[in-house]
Amino acid sequence: MFSSAVFVSLTAIATCLVDVVGAASIQKSHINYTTVTGYFLQDEASTNASGFSFMNNNFGLINRTYATDATYDPNGKKTQWQRFENQVFRFNRGSGRNVQYKLLFMGRHGEGYHNAAESYYGTPAWNCYYSLLDGNGTVTWADARLTPKGIAQALSVNAFWASEIKNQKVPTPQSYYTSPLTRCLATANLTFSGLNLPRRHPFVPTVKEFFREGISGHTCDRRGSKSYIQAAFPSYKIEPGFTETDELWEAYHAETRIDQDIRSKAVLDDVFSSDSETYLSITSHSGEIASLLRVLGHRSFSLSTGAVIPVLVKAETIAGPTPTPTFEPYAAICTCTSAPAVGATTSTCSYATATST
Repeated sequence: MFSSAVFVSLTAIATCLVDVVGAASIQKSHINYTTVTGYFLQDEASTNASGFSFMNNNFGLINRTYATDATYDPNGKKTQWQRFENQVFRFNRGSGRNVQYKLLFMGRHGEGYHNAAESYYGTPAWNCYYSLLDGNGTVTWADARLTPKGIAQALSVNAFWASEIKNQKVPTPQSYYTSPLTRCLATANLTFSGLNLPRRHPFVPTVKEFFREGISGHTCDRRGSKSYIQAAFPSYKIEPGFTETDELWEAYHAETRIDQDIRSKAVLDDVFSSDSETYLSITSHSGEIASLLRVLGHRSFSLSTGAVIPVLVKAETIAGPTPTPTFEPYAAICTCTSAPAVGATTSTCSYATATST
């Protein structure tokens, strides 16, 4: 059996999922996602994620011709992004009512104090001991804020967006979404504030619970209250049903990969069912973006802090009820009773004993 607190967390996730996917169930249909490859370097098996720079490669947009170029740009005056935007427009125009194409700009937050702490202590010591603390007396990493390096990373991406908008005519996001964790809330603000955006599509992000990082016993993944988010980021919209306190996080326990993919699918279903825009920004985390990529059928592609990956998605609404997800109980995480040596390459840990209910 698992602890009563874990049961409450699982119940909260199930309740959220019912709210999110309820409409699709009533309509007796579900959405199938595929990644449309051949447009971005990150789609290609030959592209190594390690060391790849989206800023040195036009977001990764492949320099190629499209079938629509002959009529749209017969004189070769348009940028690659303008021609790509026209290609996506043509996709949607000819796709029929049950198919839609969207481009997701998924950005990882800038470096947070939890990232810096893990680098300092080493991953074994971080995972089994330090990550369970709120901080070390000097630095706080619970719901981690951005480090100066993380702020600089976000500002660098802001400058890159400004250049791409001016020189490459990149289509800017028409809708913005963010994880509720502070490092993402701040990264989104630093990334998109002050850009030359269309008046009809200003930077007003929506905070969505399920775009958060993998739910773990690490305090960096425990979000702040709804009241805190509203006070710290008053221009942001918060999705309906967002609870005042974090009802999903549970000390010493973590959701499974299967459960994370279930909620990633649910939040994508919610967005694709309710948002008619084509270009979307999602500010999230390494683990959550990895989960979203799995749901979208994209190859694994890890992101460094501050990095962005664009993904062209084909979403097809298919007749038939949404398959009922099968949840797994939160798993106990391995913890150490005393702090391992800084920089240790291994650690001796044990699993928390669940309280029977």
